[in-house]
Amino acid sequence: MTDPIFVIQHHLATADHYDVRFEIQGVLVSWAVPKGPSTDPRVRRLAKRTGDHDLAYADYEGVLGPRRGGGTVQVWDRGTFRNISRRKGEPISAAEALDEGHLSVDVAGEKISGGYTLIRTGGDMWLLIKHKGAGADPSSEPTSALPESVLTGRTMAQIAEQG
Repeated sequence: MTDPIFVIQHHLATADHYDVRFEIQGVLVSWAVPKGPSTDPRVRRLAKRTGDHDLAYADYEGVLGPRRGGGTVQVWDRGTFRNISRRKGEPISAAEALDEGHLSVDVAGEKISGGYTLIRTGGDMWLLIKHKGAGADPSSEPTSALPESVLTGRTMAQIAEQG
């Protein structure tokens, strides 16, 4: 059995944000994170839960038409993850953790790695928090330091121009 996938797509639409997506129960469960993921465990990033997407969307890069939300989409990072969510010390499924509003994962991406937790603060609003340890780097801002696509090597401007 292979680990499920995760993808982070930089989306420049009405608002510039990063869509953080995890494969859970056959779909990409998604959050819009305005500033993108941090590698600093002291930073809490706002994350708004959005609609689920088909798994095929994980490789989408290009310019969306207005019917699909518009804007430029880049595959900023991708890889696999392991669900490390627990309740009272016992492992629970990613779907259960999502329902309970406390999903913890260990990601193995091309740009980011290590543990992250998403905590629901109310309604569709969540916080994305980096764990201490593997992949933590308080001195780095990965979204600005590593702006190219992991799929094509293109920048957002090149994708917008080339489609």
